[in-house]
Amino acid sequence: MPFSVRQATYCRIGRPGIRFMAILLCNVFSRPSRSSAPAAALLAITLPLAGCSFDLGSWGSNNDRPPVVQKPGGNAAEQGARDAQGHTARGQELARSGRASEALAEFDRALALDPYNVPALYGRGLIHQGEKRHQQAIEDFTAANGLKPQQVEPLLARATSYLALDKAREAASDLDEAVQADPNNAQAWTARGLAYERIGEKVTASASYGRALTLRPKDEAARSGLARNGG
Repeated sequence: MPFSVRQATYCRIGRPGIRFMAILLCNVFSRPSRSSAPAAALLAITLPLAGCSFDLGSWGSNNDRPPVVQKPGGNAAEQGARDAQGHTARGQELARSGRASEALAEFDRALALDPYNVPALYGRGLIHQGEKRHQQAIEDFTAANGLKPQQVEPLLARATSYLALDKAREAASDLDEAVQADPNNAQAWTARGLAYERIGEKVTASASYGRALTLRPKDEAARSGLARNGG
């Protein structure tokens, strides 16, 4: 299912006061699960998990990008980095308006000019994820996480693709790191509960769902997950 305007909604993730455009990736979890209850839970939390933002706030800037090596007689590399930022901004706007293929082309142009452009890597990863190209999404999220480690957004996004590929242990590892980076992120705790439920570790799953409910009492996915795991 391609992106569409109907799939877009606003939500708040992580930092208070920053409003994010969330793209609902309703087709992320199309693969069958081992049992009907976890499959239903996966569908239920698709919206908050895959509703990732193309606007990354302060962590998604390129201020920490490796320094450009200056060559005598010009600043072509610096100009290329600036041009890359322009392509990234256009890609983000196109993605928010549901024009995924055009956005992907802009992110590709940005990364051809500046391979260290974290927002372009993250944005391209979200588009790959929305089109069910999960391995490509994982590669982009991994690159973004390597440039800006210990940030919830790429870890949560990568875990979402891992879950879609039935790689629950890899997802759990990412989500362990995500909840350490931001212990107050209810989405990360809900996703962690699902990952550990998939692995079969009910105690850890129950604790994760319980933590999510403490942070977000109306989280129905966490509530049903807690009930399934004896909480």
